[in-house]
Amino acid sequence: MQIQMDEINPGKQSFHPEVAQGEWMLPAAALDRFEPPANIALAAAVEKEAVRYGFRIGSLGFLIKLGTGSEIMQVPVIWSLPGAPPWLLGLINLRGSLVPVYELRQVLGLARRETGEKTQVMVFDQGDKAVGIMIDDFPKPLAGLNPSPNLPQLPSVLNGHVRTGYIKDGMIWLEFDHASFFEEIVRAGS
Repeated sequence: MQIQMDEINPGKQSFHPEVAQGEWMLPAAALDRFEPPANIALAAAVEKEAVRYGFRIGSLGFLIKLGTGSEIMQVPVIWSLPGAPPWLLGLINLRGSLVPVYELRQVLGLARRETGEKTQVMVFDQGDKAVGIMIDDFPKPLAGLNPSPNLPQLPSVLNGHVRTGYIKDGMIWLEFDHASFFEEIVRAGS
């Protein structure tokens, strides 16, 4: 049994002049011709706000750059490097890749970490681009960030690596470009 379009939609014309009787329309053309029935209200597409993650180092809050892979681990064995600056704690072995681990409190001129203070290592990126830092607590999800009109006075080493900030629950979260920051540190150390 063959059903005609006129039987489904009585009173509606099913003939399209650009398509000959019995031929199929290309899918893109069929989609372009779609007109919803008048009695159906279409909801506007709602853009879902991206949840950002932030971590703290001392009194500073940093946002993980969108699209950046990262992972958290309890402090693993860190192998020190003779002659390295004190803020370069050493290297860890992460699935066969050697990853440098930095203590940014020292780089940023913040108070030293207290003995026994809870810490984790956060590793940004993978492979030869991977870099680890000591952070004060697990990163937390942050939604509803409001752009900050001004940035607070920041340590000079962050110049060029923090362009904007956001406010959430009375704390400023800095948009941190870790890649350019560590590239500059490596260049300055060599």
